[in-house]
Amino acid sequence: MIYILAVLIAVCVLVLAIIIDLLVGDPSPWSPWKLRHKLHPTVLMGKLTKALEPRFKNSNPRIERLNGVFLALIVIITFTIPAYLGLRFIYILLGVLVYVLVAAVILKLTICIKLETDGAMAVAKAIESGDLTDARKYAHFSRRESRDLTGPQITSAVIESMVENLTDFKLSPIFYYAFFGVSGAVAFRAVNTLDGMVGFKDPEHIHIGWFSATLDTMVNYVPARLTAVLIVLASAILGEDYKNAWIIVHRDHAKVPSRNHGWQMAATAGALHVQLEKPGHYAIGDPTEELASSTIIRALKIRNVAIIIGILFMLPILLLARLYLFPC
Repeated sequence: MIYILAVLIAVCVLVLAIIIDLLVGDPSPWSPWKLRHKLHPTVLMGKLTKALEPRFKNSNPRIERLNGVFLALIVIITFTIPAYLGLRFIYILLGVLVYVLVAAVILKLTICIKLETDGAMAVAKAIESGDLTDARKYAHFSRRESRDLTGPQITSAVIESMVENLTDFKLSPIFYYAFFGVSGAVAFRAVNTLDGMVGFKDPEHIHIGWFSATLDTMVNYVPARLTAVLIVLASAILGEDYKNAWIIVHRDHAKVPSRNHGWQMAATAGALHVQLEKPGHYAIGDPTEELASSTIIRALKIRNVAIIIGILFMLPILLLARLYLFPC
């Protein structure tokens, strides 16, 4: 009976978290809700990382690398332990219904679907109308300087970001939630944020951020490859070229500097018969078809179906994990 209750709670939390995201989404730093954006846990994780970073810098590379371990652990623990203990106390003291609501809100904060969807749709609409200025404005989430990008280059940047985030902001948090509950998803979000703040190979971060970058590569290793498989399956369901997706995955995944992100990009490029390119860095897939606004829409459909399949795939993991782990 206790096991059945734990499973029902876990499923309800996941479903409610996704519903909240689809209805409310996340605040954009460019939106009127700037305070809401500043208070988002991911933003707070980034601010804490940047505040602590100078304190852990050291002229000795070995010491700085060791300090990078402490920096990462402090940020992870700061957010994960309160989430775990807080949810446990809520479950015990306030009951199941309050727990489900609070847990769903926290889990939702580790997942981002609607904000990215709205941005991608806005870019597609702007490119379709020929307004590249507007398209560049909405292409901010691609993490690329968009000022001089052409329409096809903007399309490529948006799709690349979309499939990267399919792992980072959707499937990986759900993956770790399935195994370790909400606190597992929070821990993953902290690791991923650390990598985005200090996990670079430039002289300033090569030592202080090595542990964060390595940890992010490790925790995303399985989800990234699983994402590629899900993209191939989603492509088959939608009538895209899933066979070519699989071929390009094997051929081009290693062309991206990241050990993980090339898998999703290659699968998507192959399914859509397009070439995804960051000029001067890499080109994935074959330019059989032109990159256009419709390509973004097709990529969105693949992403959405991949999310649904991924959730269904992770449900058995969730069921087994709740035999041994408390659902928070």
